[in-house]
Amino acid sequence: MGRKLLPVLSAFIMLASCNDKTVKEAAPEAETPVKEAKAEKKFEMYEMSPMAALMEQMYVDNMRLRERIIKGDTIGAFPKHFLRIHTTLMTDESDRDLFFEEHAKQYIEAQKRIYIDTVNVKERFNEGVTSCLSCHESKCGGPIPRIKKLYIR
Repeated sequence: MGRKLLPVLSAFIMLASCNDKTVKEAAPEAETPVKEAKAEKKFEMYEMSPMAALMEQMYVDNMRLRERIIKGDTIGAFPKHFLRIHTTLMTDESDRDLFFEEHAKQYIEAQKRIYIDTVNVKERFNEGVTSCLSCHESKCGGPIPRIKKLYIR
């Protein structure tokens, strides 16, 4: 029986050592792509264009204005920095076309009416939001769901 057991034991040891060697050799290779992928992945910070930053500020200003209108507070004065919409650098300057210029003009006029007609301020505010939305729906998409949240219902 010892003679029969010896070849089986030898085969088992050889197989075990082969499997062990395969696992040991495969492990470093399996780790290498993961390490390389981690090394390749770099964190890149998104930087807004001046126009995107201006529009973000206009959104924040309109959120604050919306709250003042809802509370019945005084609305203050038209924010002059809104006028920079005509001159601020865009992400892609080819987007500054006749369509954009016309909609920017309409938007500024709608915004100014909010501060002129304080009796119908809610309606004027919503008209300003609609003006903003009409440009974004036609031109660049952008934050349409966010803009819609500005409406005063």
